[in-house]
Amino acid sequence: MTPPPSGPVCAGASQYASYPTFSSYVRARGPVLLRTARSLTANPSDAEDLLQTALTKTFMAWERIEDHRALDGYVRRALLNTRTSQWRKRKVDEFACEELPEPAGLPEPDPAERQVLHDAMWRAVLKLPERQRQMVVLRYYEDLSEAQTAEVLGVSVGTVKSAVSRALGKLREDPELTPVR
Repeated sequence: MTPPPSGPVCAGASQYASYPTFSSYVRARGPVLLRTARSLTANPSDAEDLLQTALTKTFMAWERIEDHRALDGYVRRALLNTRTSQWRKRKVDEFACEELPEPAGLPEPDPAERQVLHDAMWRAVLKLPERQRQMVVLRYYEDLSEAQTAEVLGVSVGTVKSAVSRALGKLREDPELTPVR
């Protein structure tokens, strides 16, 4: 295996070039490193900041880096480490936008209106046949599962499903609940 050349042999071998100064390195390799930084971030401005931070770290270590032909690897590692640190410390950013991200909440209903709705719903439930009423009460007021409701009433789960479905259909058609929809 032959060692890498000491200077640039061709355009593709510029990664093996030795750079006498930090500035000459940044001028020569900056665009390539910026593309690498852009691949690590979603925002071009963040990529520029990331590259700036990595290059600052490289500048601080410039005298300690023995093999200047391996600078791209050093900077790429600095890019990755910096991005990982940013990701770990990330916080939720706030962005100004023209539209609210969620619709404005509906105002809380008046307690009196809520009570009127509750009373109308209960009257409609009381109009159901006894067996359907039992199943609706157990399913939706007592919050039992279909299997639990079937067990309490001594019927099959299929019976509960069909009876509750018919009961809900009757409730949807109840004229007293029509304004609610």
